[in-house]
Amino acid sequence: MTGSPARTLLLWCPDWPVLAAEIVEGVPATGPVAVLHANRVVACSERARAEGVRRGLRKREAQGRCPQVTVVEHDPGRDARAFEPVVAAVEELVAGVEVVRPGSCAVAARGPSRYLGGEEAAAERIIEHVAQSCLVESQVGIADGVFAAGLAARAGRVVAPGGTPEFLAGLPVEALGRSALADLLRRLGVRTLGDFAALPAGDVLARFGFDGALAHRLAAGRDHRPLAVRQPPADLTVTGEYDDPVDRVDATAFAARALAEQLHDRLAGHGLACTRLGIEAVTAHGQELHRVWRHDGLLTAAAIADRVRWQLDGWLSGSNGRAGARPARPSAGIIRLRLIPDGVIAQAGLQAGLWGETGEERERAHRALSRVQGILGPEAVVTAVLGGGRSPADQVRLVPWGDERLPARPDAPPWPGRLPAPAPAVVLPSPLAATVHDAAGEPVVISARLAVSAPPARLVVGTGQPAEIVGWAGPWPVDERWWAPVEARRRARFQVSLADGAALLLAVEAGQWLVEAIYD
Repeated sequence: MTGSPARTLLLWCPDWPVLAAEIVEGVPATGPVAVLHANRVVACSERARAEGVRRGLRKREAQGRCPQVTVVEHDPGRDARAFEPVVAAVEELVAGVEVVRPGSCAVAARGPSRYLGGEEAAAERIIEHVAQSCLVESQVGIADGVFAAGLAARAGRVVAPGGTPEFLAGLPVEALGRSALADLLRRLGVRTLGDFAALPAGDVLARFGFDGALAHRLAAGRDHRPLAVRQPPADLTVTGEYDDPVDRVDATAFAARALAEQLHDRLAGHGLACTRLGIEAVTAHGQELHRVWRHDGLLTAAAIADRVRWQLDGWLSGSNGRAGARPARPSAGIIRLRLIPDGVIAQAGLQAGLWGETGEERERAHRALSRVQGILGPEAVVTAVLGGGRSPADQVRLVPWGDERLPARPDAPPWPGRLPAPAPAVVLPSPLAATVHDAAGEPVVISARLAVSAPPARLVVGTGQPAEIVGWAGPWPVDERWWAPVEARRRARFQVSLADGAALLLAVEAGQWLVEAIYD
């Protein structure tokens, strides 16, 4: 916290919460508008101020002073989203922007003042550019440090180098933005920042604490931290434009490989690798095509080129036939191709297999499945992922080929009522209705306390022939979501073996027996 503050240029947009409400929600900022948080006004329009509305007023008092005021709830997310284009416009002229809060951003003044012709010329250029790009009025202040630059922006001033303490000295203590501290200082007879800065630093720390000590440094023109500049995200997207529309796969193969190598080189230059690839194409008739390819490893230049070629083959080799056939072919050739690295991670390489490479068989299978997926869509090829659950159907989740293989339910916590090993070999998509009888021919029923009326002896599945039960185990009760009557399920499962060697998983629910799965 030592050293003199750097010259700082700060751009400030007056009444930004009001402007953000106009940009996002269409509330006219030219009328009387008040933005409320916790039933108090935090910002208001110029028209509302002319009617007597001020910050800190309660909602009822603000409406009493201006009955026609439009009340808008404070939304920091809305303010930040609306301010992003303004920051992007500033970044078109200068680098290293710090967003102080929605409505104000700061940058070191040294660079812009050099290549824009001085500090005042840089301020005018930035204000003009923001007005033309975003249709937003703003003010710029330049001083030593972010705090002083913010106060200078409200006055539209450029404070001379070294003149910041003198500029701050005459301002009231309310300029610190700490209402409780300002009220206490006024009761003690300290009314300006100059009076506050003249107090001994040790006494301020002992009397007002750490936050008071930070405010004391600001009042003296010494910022407690340097600028925390924002790093704009690197543009990693590559685009190819074609004067003649391309409608054949072989004609786009060379262009696709060149784009793939360009994308791979751009990623490598930033130390990144791609795990998800977005492919966008625009036809001569304006039709837009989009597909995202995923990979369980890192996409190399050849892998990117292969996926682009497969996707173009799927698009350009489509069918205009009857419904239910392959996807329709675009009505015109492709004039623009764009590759977007949708998922990037730090380049760390891939670990080879135990005996060297992962194997050509695995790569051939991956190519075949990815090709089918490119033609029929991402949901056409799925793979199973095991997870937690009580029934075999709950423990399996089908995910599209190449997607992250994450289970639907974690397997770590215990699952009361879960079936013991081994797992069934075949899980029926729809359980089959069945009946179970005892040795006397009476139906076997399960009581509410899970008592079995008699040992199961015969099983009839649907309208089939009776089969003799030679062994059984259970019940395994399941009482799920009993607190939600619409979703509640109560059932019991049994494992039975038949005389012909078959083994089945049965469930009884609401008095009805069902065949859920078959053991191998």
